[in-house]
Amino acid sequence: MTRVAAVPARPRIRPDSRAFSVLLGLLAALPTFGIDMILPSLSATAAALHVPVAVMGTAMAVYLLGLGAALLVYGPVSDRLGRRPAIVFGCLLLIGGSIGCAAARTLPQFLLFRAVQGIGAAGPGMAALAMVRDVFAGEAARARMSFVVLTINIVPMVAPTLGAGLMDLGGWRLIHAAPLVAALTVLALIPHIAETLPPASGPAPVGILRPYREILARRAFLGHALCNAAAAGAVFAYITGSALVFIGTLGFSPSAYGLVFGASSLSVMAGAALNGRLAARGIGPGRVIGAGLAGATLLAALLLADTLACPPAAAPVIAAMAGMGLAFGLVSPNALHGTTEAAPEAAGTAGAVAIGLQMAGAAVASDSVAQFFDGRSAQSMAAVMLGGCLAAVAAFAGLARPAVRPSSSRSPSQRHGEAAWPSTHPRGSPSTSPATAPGSPISRPVQLRRRGIPCS
Repeated sequence: MTRVAAVPARPRIRPDSRAFSVLLGLLAALPTFGIDMILPSLSATAAALHVPVAVMGTAMAVYLLGLGAALLVYGPVSDRLGRRPAIVFGCLLLIGGSIGCAAARTLPQFLLFRAVQGIGAAGPGMAALAMVRDVFAGEAARARMSFVVLTINIVPMVAPTLGAGLMDLGGWRLIHAAPLVAALTVLALIPHIAETLPPASGPAPVGILRPYREILARRAFLGHALCNAAAAGAVFAYITGSALVFIGTLGFSPSAYGLVFGASSLSVMAGAALNGRLAARGIGPGRVIGAGLAGATLLAALLLADTLACPPAAAPVIAAMAGMGLAFGLVSPNALHGTTEAAPEAAGTAGAVAIGLQMAGAAVASDSVAQFFDGRSAQSMAAVMLGGCLAAVAAFAGLARPAVRPSSSRSPSQRHGEAAWPSTHPRGSPSTSPATAPGSPISRPVQLRRRGIPCS
């Protein structure tokens, strides 16, 4: 029997409201808070646990490992059971992990609960991307995705400051109260939103892994995901290299470097905000991605030429950082939107893989810059930035663009950015894409109901 969507008649937080956008931003920010907020406390934590400060780098590694591994589970599970269970379960783990970190007395205890924090934060972070695809379509989806990317890039600017403030108030243990409070806030809001993807009876648990094989075989998904991962690698090349260059080579003070880095973060935010305006004007995502990649590639090439021909100088590096940030703010929301559009029936799985690839691209780029840094120039930074840009261009031009379906394949309401609220057409009916037909291994017998919700 076909299962009917269990959508509340009057959800108190509607998808077209500002409150829903704030919730999306909070969900997207939870994983990032666990990375950036503890940075000011590493020395104090090491002293309290009686270990060398260098060992505290492991605290970041186990968090990222837990986050990345959990994403691969949350994605397909949320495509089966819905987004709200993944959010609730993740928030409960995040609360438990935060309490454990604050109460830890030894390094093994602290690392264990850091891993639990990462596993928990992955659920809400994945759900933010999937919910955008569940509820919105067309220009509205691109605008909401820009907001998510904007939030993710605001957090690194404010999280260390917030962490330092909490340390001043109550020591390093109090820092872990912030993700706890954020998770409790999400749990308080979840009952007031409708499930964006109703649960359905799926195959045996072994079938949960099957969507990965189908999604990874889609050129459009791979093109957009690899484009986003390579672009993220280019950005993390300047994040890692900028500290080495400005402080180690050019002799900037940490506070001066902080101002430079903050300006580059503002450029990412500006790019994401500009993308939202371009989406509202109906400019296609392919054109925006192409323009962003062209500008980023040109800037990286100019910076590399400058580092090879001229003595180290701050101005070219700052200009390249700002331009790269602006380009990433244009590319990333559209590339992430493209990954979920390529697999609409498994948006959770698609979002999980895309984020995982982005983390991998960032890790490879950061390590490459550090490994090849010569101590006197920005050559390694510029070379990795250019390599990331060229890889993103190759992925987008070689995989994403040839596989993109014509815009006419979307319904009229979707082309105008209408919220894609559940409709009465069952998945697998003629009105859906071939990927959701009953023969597809990731189709589900779900009836959806569409409401005409105007999106602001």
